[in-house]
Amino acid sequence: MNLEKALEQFDIVEANLRRLEKVWLEMRSIIPEGIFFLEGSPEGQRYQELSQAYQAIMKGLPPIGSYQIKSEPWELNTIAQARLDAREIDELGAILSVEEGVDAPSREIGEYRFRLNQARRELVREHLVRLMGEIDTLLMTMTARIPSDRQPVTDEGWSKLVNALAQVERLAGSQVPRKGRWQELRRHLAWGQGQDLHDIASLDWPSVRSDIEANLYSELEPLPVEVENLGSLVQSKPSGPVTTKLKWDAISAEDFERLLFNIIADASDYTNPKWLMHTNAPDRGRDISAERVTSDTLSGTKNQRVIIQAKHWQSKSVGVQEVSEAVSQVALWEPPRVHVLVIATSGRFTSDAVAWIEKHNDAGRQPHIEMWPDSHLELLLAQRPHLIAEFNLR
Repeated sequence: MNLEKALEQFDIVEANLRRLEKVWLEMRSIIPEGIFFLEGSPEGQRYQELSQAYQAIMKGLPPIGSYQIKSEPWELNTIAQARLDAREIDELGAILSVEEGVDAPSREIGEYRFRLNQARRELVREHLVRLMGEIDTLLMTMTARIPSDRQPVTDEGWSKLVNALAQVERLAGSQVPRKGRWQELRRHLAWGQGQDLHDIASLDWPSVRSDIEANLYSELEPLPVEVENLGSLVQSKPSGPVTTKLKWDAISAEDFERLLFNIIADASDYTNPKWLMHTNAPDRGRDISAERVTSDTLSGTKNQRVIIQAKHWQSKSVGVQEVSEAVSQVALWEPPRVHVLVIATSGRFTSDAVAWIEKHNDAGRQPHIEMWPDSHLELLLAQRPHLIAEFNLR
């Protein structure tokens, strides 16, 4: 199944879930708080009609993995009788059990909603990251050659930009809240003049991009925990050496890039982290752009643009050729000027590469190059154990 067909199925399920939520919300409003036998009344008849609709719509919600909505709403007289029986028993447990049964559809619908959003994020994530890289490249190259004027944009890249942004809208769906300049972006795309292109590049797209990046991954999804009680773990007085080496081979190249992005996003002296992508790169690897903020009491605050290039290499070290190519690729991301190039690897650098970088930096050439080998990354991650756990590196 292609991506469009997959999205269509998700859209249909989303529509069905919204209908089920609406039906259940009305049904829940009809259920009385106390003990009332309402079947045969106008409210009871409406409830029965909604109950039949609920059962029909449930069939349009396929399983998500192993999870599926199974609970059906209780009939009104069944609810009243169960409450009456629990009241006669006069046990809190029985009373709570009845209310939990009555409200079971609420819990299952909420769980299904959570899993649906999670599955859709996973479906579109890589496609969104790729499109963001393509849009970054298009805007950078087009604004460099097209003036900010009132002339219609006739550049061949314009149609590519419009198409890429339309795909972003489609993939974002309802999972990405439109807090940023989405409306302004659509308006500038419709007008299509040189000044609109520059407004998109400087104002609209950074705002829209921020919305997308904030919703690529959810922090509401738990990591698995193997211990039931942390207090018991402490009392067991565990002993032995601790692991210092990380399992770099346990993650993919994509995970390594995402790990670096998380490290940058977690650092207090880095701002505005972004994914970048060389659309013509043979490995389609993504670079990361960020602003490094430094300050002192005399000179004030200074921002430096930093590009972080990821090389998840376990079988070989980063050599002179790779470093030289990385430096030449920096031009793809200018303007604005790149002050620092960070080459981050899960492996190491050859001695020749280290010497080349030191000579480059000593001569004052731009950009300044920093090496982040596995030992440096392990030091950074030691201060961020939550990322080690999230990426299962130990």
